[in-house]
Formats: sequence, C-alpha cells, structure tokens
Amino acid sequence: MNTSQKVDVSVFQKAKQGNYYCGDSYFYAESDNEFICAIADGLGNGEFAKESSQIIVDIIKENLGVSVEQLVELCNKKLQGKRGAVLGILKINFNSQRYTYSSIGNIGVITVMKNKKKKRNIPNAGYLAGIKRTFKVEEGKIESGMSFIMYSDGVSDKELSQDYFTLDNVHRITETFAQEGLKARDDDTTLIVMRYEA
Repeated sequence: MNTSQKVDVSVFQKAKQGNYYCGDSYFYAESDNEFICAIADGLGNGEFAKESSQIIVDIIKENLGVSVEQLVELCNKKLQGKRGAVLGILKINFNSQRYTYSSIGNIGVITVMKNKKKKRNIPNAGYLAGIKRTFKVEEGKIESGMSFIMYSDGVSDKELSQDYFTLDNVHRITETFAQEGLKARDDDTTLIVMRYEA
C-alpha cells in the first residue's frame, strides 16, 4: 500500500463459468479529500450485461465530485433503453470523516468495525433502467481500522459468514476467498475489500 493512501483495496473478480465477458464492472479511486468505489452488475450476463455495467463505471469516472445520490441519479438516467444494471457505490470523505453508500439490487455492502463487528446493509430493491425513483443512501462516521466489503451476487451468504472476512489484511481476505471459494462460479463474481487507516 502506498503510504500516502488512506484506503487499502483488494479485488477478486471472475466471470461466470463458460463466459468470456464478466457482466460486472468496478472502479475505485482515491484523491486527497476522498475515496470512491463502485461495483455495477449488468442484468443477465455476457456482452450486453458488460455494456450496461461499463456505462455506469464511465459515468462515475466522469463525475467524481458529485454525491452518491447524484451519481445514482445520473447512472439511472443514462441506462434508459439499455439492459439495466444493479449498483453499489461507496464514498469516504476524509475531511468530514463520514462515509456514504447506496446499494441497489444484489450488490451488497458490509461494514466491519474496528472491533470486528460486521454490519450488513439491506440494499434498495430493483435496478437502474431509466425509471425515475429515489434510492436510499446510508451514511455513518468513519474510524481508522474500519473495513468495507462490497460484492456482487456471485458471493454467497455462506462465504460471507466466514471468519477470514474480519482479517485486517484485505489482500489475505481476497486470496483466501479465491482459494476456498467454489472452483466454478455460477454467476459473475466481484468482491472488493477496503480498509481505511487514518
């Protein structure tokens, strides 16, 4: 991890068995003031699913300065007439020491506190496809040593309940997941583990 970075990130991604394209796209970036991470999963799988999830990632890259709420709105608008997608998006503001996130459909977000206590959020139902509606945004106070786990539906509940998800080293978490996980995945799988250190 670069010493000037505040968030250490590790990613595992694998396409559904038999597919060349993974329908999931992800993106993360850190600036002096904030960190952002997103996973988008295009509905279905294959090339058209990838197109929808990639549109979302491109929009987020072009609009880094706006709030989670505004990003969800922009992505939703852009997917009109497309395949549709589900989305998880997290922002950490280093100045205000707050984090905000929204997850829609089957993208999950788990917060792991410094004391190893895990809190799983309940995602907004539905998906983004250009239909106007509001999605709830959660927020909280960030503390050093806290981790976030963001994942698409290829990650099972049984896997998420494993003890190794509370390890301090994010790379060990994704490595263990890759080794212990199912060899052939029945769904596109993306797992991103992020740890904040002030």
